[in-house]
Amino acid sequence: MSERILQAPPKLLGLYGKAVLGGIPGAGRIPFLGIGGRSAEIPETTLIVPETTIEVERLADYCRVCGFTLRDTLPVTYPHMLAFPLQMSLITEEDFPFGGIGLVHIANSITQHRPIKIGEALEIRVNATPLRPHPKGQQFDFISEARVGGDLVWGSVSTTLRRGSAGSQSADDRGEAFDATDFSALPAAAEWRLDPGLGRRYGAVSGDRNPIHISEWTAKPLGFPKAIAHGMWTKARCLAALEGRLPDPLVVEVRFKRPILLPGRVSFASSARGDDGTVFAVRDARRGTPHLEGFLRPA
Repeated sequence: MSERILQAPPKLLGLYGKAVLGGIPGAGRIPFLGIGGRSAEIPETTLIVPETTIEVERLADYCRVCGFTLRDTLPVTYPHMLAFPLQMSLITEEDFPFGGIGLVHIANSITQHRPIKIGEALEIRVNATPLRPHPKGQQFDFISEARVGGDLVWGSVSTTLRRGSAGSQSADDRGEAFDATDFSALPAAAEWRLDPGLGRRYGAVSGDRNPIHISEWTAKPLGFPKAIAHGMWTKARCLAALEGRLPDPLVVEVRFKRPILLPGRVSFASSARGDDGTVFAVRDARRGTPHLEGFLRPA
């Protein structure tokens, strides 16, 4: 495993340009473009930004979009935004096996070892795991970490699907706890009306301006009838709704089911399970179609 230190996170706008080029068949074989697709395996590279400080205005905007209360500690999902540019940087490097367009974020797990104070400087580290089989193609994980003074305070595993020829499913990815839970039976706690500009607002604060989230016209060429909500916005919105019940330290795991088309109307459902934490879900308010399923528990 090699490590590469970056003095600042890369700019996402340029990375998305490279990702779009990477979606053109054969583009990865053109050396001077410097985009993914020139390797068969995911490189063993860790990208590191040694010192990241929190911009309070950006944090306030994030809390406003996601529904969190602005406090002196970060929302559980906020460090993901700091790690995301490094994930995109890995995807768009020429030794990555494919381009970024068309990848599907199918699951995310966050472990917060302790709350992170706004004034703390964070070291952000990101690497990707080797490819492994999935029934709809291949999958891999982005491993993201936030450290303070060398101590791990936050970690995340973002599981990503690369569609292709179907393979078998490895035992680690079956999700027995998810499969054993009837999320459709959870009592609805709230209904959220999501306007068509939600993807643009979250994209502006997170930097994640993937075309599938921005507008109907940019989403249609990529196979969606309308713009869709960001998966990590949906997870953040759930945790904002559970803010009064968040343990410390904690683990929160979610699986992303079907995308939420914008505009949309969804219901949030949850059920407390005592010392075992909370089970929660987001589903279509009319049809009951599942969009997200999750577990929250003490670490």
